[in-house]
Amino acid sequence: VQLQASGGGSVQPGGSLRLSCVASGRLYSDAVMGWYRQFPGSGRRELVAVMSRSGNTNYGDSVKGRFTISRDNVKNTADLQMNSLRREDTAVYFCSYVFSEEVYWGQGTQVTVSS
Repeated sequence: VQLQASGGGSVQPGGSLRLSCVASGRLYSDAVMGWYRQFPGSGRRELVAVMSRSGNTNYGDSVKGRFTISRDNVKNTADLQMNSLRREDTAVYFCSYVFSEEVYWGQGTQVTVSS
């Protein structure tokens, strides 16, 4: 499985950004796709949002009501619409693809929220 992420960049507080991820290669019908983030100086990745193929979602508490994940099962994409961005959303965002115990990560894309 290969994941190609795009989007990200710099935005002022209160602004919006959209991240996109495309999965390719040997794909699984029941995989969960989504996004995690890693804060500066931290080695841990935090859940942002994930979505199952059937549309079930799970969001991190700090992004609920501000971020929305969407998925296209035909195109094998998972997009993350981020609104009302805050300085504390600054992080490297990673696309994820999970099937059973197999976890795949994209290359990471930087999101910086700063005035």
